[in-house]
Amino acid sequence: MIRQCSWPALSRSRLCSKLLRLLVLMSLTAPFASAVFAASLEDVDFVSLPGNQVEIKLGFSDAPARPSDFATENPARIAIDFPNATSRLGRKPIPIGVGPAQSLVAIEASDRTRVVINLNQSVPYSLETRGNQVSVALNPGPRTAPSRSRALLGSERTAQAVTRVRGGALKDIDFRRGSEGEGRVIINLPSSDTRVNVAEEGRDVVVGIADTRLPQRLLRRLDVVDFGTPVVAVESRPEGDDVRVDIQTAAEFDYLAYQTGNLFTIEFRALTPAKKEQLEREKIVFSGDRLSLNFQDIEVRAVLQMIADFTGLNLVASDTVQGGITLRLKNVPWDQALDIILKTKGLAMRRTGNVIMVAPAEELAGRERLQLESRQKIQELAPLRTEFIQINYAKAEDIAEILKGYRDEASEITQLGDGGPLQLLAGERQAPMLSARGSVAFDERTNAIIVNETVERLMAIRELIAKLDVPVRQVLIESRVVIANNNFARDLGVRFGVSGSVGRSGDNELLVGGGEINDGVGLGPYGFFDIGEFGGDSQGGRFNVPLQRGAGNEIRNDAGAPNLWVNLPAPDPAGAVNFLLGKVGSHLITLELSAMQREGRGEIISSPRVVTADQTPAVIEVGQDIPVVTPATAEQPASVRYEPATLKLDVTPHITPDGRVIMDLKVNKDEADFTFTVDGNPLRNRRAVETSVLVDNGETIVLGGVFEGQKDFSVEKVPWLGDLPVVGRLFKSTSRLESNQELLIFVTPKILKSDLAVR
Repeated sequence: MIRQCSWPALSRSRLCSKLLRLLVLMSLTAPFASAVFAASLEDVDFVSLPGNQVEIKLGFSDAPARPSDFATENPARIAIDFPNATSRLGRKPIPIGVGPAQSLVAIEASDRTRVVINLNQSVPYSLETRGNQVSVALNPGPRTAPSRSRALLGSERTAQAVTRVRGGALKDIDFRRGSEGEGRVIINLPSSDTRVNVAEEGRDVVVGIADTRLPQRLLRRLDVVDFGTPVVAVESRPEGDDVRVDIQTAAEFDYLAYQTGNLFTIEFRALTPAKKEQLEREKIVFSGDRLSLNFQDIEVRAVLQMIADFTGLNLVASDTVQGGITLRLKNVPWDQALDIILKTKGLAMRRTGNVIMVAPAEELAGRERLQLESRQKIQELAPLRTEFIQINYAKAEDIAEILKGYRDEASEITQLGDGGPLQLLAGERQAPMLSARGSVAFDERTNAIIVNETVERLMAIRELIAKLDVPVRQVLIESRVVIANNNFARDLGVRFGVSGSVGRSGDNELLVGGGEINDGVGLGPYGFFDIGEFGGDSQGGRFNVPLQRGAGNEIRNDAGAPNLWVNLPAPDPAGAVNFLLGKVGSHLITLELSAMQREGRGEIISSPRVVTADQTPAVIEVGQDIPVVTPATAEQPASVRYEPATLKLDVTPHITPDGRVIMDLKVNKDEADFTFTVDGNPLRNRRAVETSVLVDNGETIVLGGVFEGQKDFSVEKVPWLGDLPVVGRLFKSTSRLESNQELLIFVTPKILKSDLAVR
């Protein structure tokens, strides 16, 4: 057939040469192509070991490539990925039922085979490769306690599939101070595959380096306290086949561990209270199922694929997502693990439903910027539509101002009906809801707005108005101002003296009568006491004692001069007792005891109440104005001004989402005091309380109270004589005064229901 071809001889020779080369190339690459999937999982065996341990052996047809693994906590599983391997076990689960292992299933994908071990609880595990066999050791129970470093790197780790071989020597351990005061401990590892574990022990950080020798020159302690970082000292020492590095700190810190090539760096930053609070605010709450990852220099795309398989989400990675990563994460939420990977590689993600898109942050930002510009161009070409929107509770003018997005000064949008205010910030220009082509107008008569905009913008405007144009809840504020008084006063007084003259001497007699001395009660036309027989001459039963009544009830003789030895009466007495003790020579000895006692109790109650909308100030005031006269001067005539003496309640309530009320209150109780005046103008007693309180709906709270107590005790006496026991009572008077006054203010907020507000 080739001879029958009409091609030129040169073309035929070239074609034959190319076919020959292709056959040679296919024959050379055939062994390599078959070797790509040379390892095939053929059998599974398991055995129970002492100490409640389980060893699962995976048999392959050839030595498998180094696997990667991760574990999940809920459900408890261990997943092992063998790249470029196939499975002959089928998809049916293989029951185990020994220790924590329940079953095993092998799933073959396009470029790998995943072995999933289902557990009844999360347990530590380790992997080991021996030729064509991979062993998975499960350690659910306690084991013989190894050294601290061995425990750190052994039973508690999620090891990768490597054969335990003695590693190289550690190259260097150094410490450096950063430009912002951070301390960096830099460890030069033998290779980038060296396993490193970092853990906190109290205030120290322990670094465990597996299968590594420590040279004699690095067996030391670095004292770095003078660097002024959270790190105080770095001490390294060998422990078995591993190296342990203890990093001692002296203050609260936050640290970050990362690896670049052979350099493993632990960076410490001082954690000040302000920084700690900031980190707490910026702290992201992760809630995904927990997993464990331990990889050395693995492709980022492979880790992302594992997380997608674990979560069951669809993941789309950009072609620019490249590079490798080394990480060890133990029992962390999957979303936190994804966040750490993205931040480490400068990536970002966008989630839509069950699809996660991963790309470099700059690429995503540029893509979103292009989408926004495209959407903006579409809006510029979209047709406009005019709509009439009725406003029910707010003012149409204020809603129009919000849509325009402009406010030159602080303003308040007052809602109609039982609506409250809508606040706009002072001096701020807010983003307008209208596009460059849109417009808005309002009609005061119908309280409506007319909007000319695109359909998309009109939908957003209607949603905004539906949230703003709503009736605001109302609050009934009931207050009670109580002023209670309790007064007590007691006065005791005495008057003692000699007055008058008698015509004849006789025996001394004691006569007692009521009323004050010489008050005109019980006296005859000449002021004689009717004392009956007084041991002398008498006329009709009267004893001639010519007494006169002087000013102020003073006892005077017939010459008009006072004859009082002691004059200490009670002020404004309510009662008095007179004693005529007798006569001494031609004079009468008289005694008067006076007393007064007052008790008073009073209560003044004021109960203002007011209804207001949520976050709307309300004021209620009742009382009178006091005229204050300003005297005339040479330059201006007398004038009168009025000062308020009122009961005033000023309140601004705020209803919280949980049904309680926050109130900003100011209560004033002023009244005129006419007992004290200045130039004829009364003084004004002022009582005020200003506070902010949080109260449950319908609960009564005491805002505050003022208690005023006064106690007075005074003694007036004749010197020396008033100090005599018993008898001294005749030479002194006492006065006792007790006065108590208390002011209490009670407030009760009640949230009105909407149907009650309408009625």
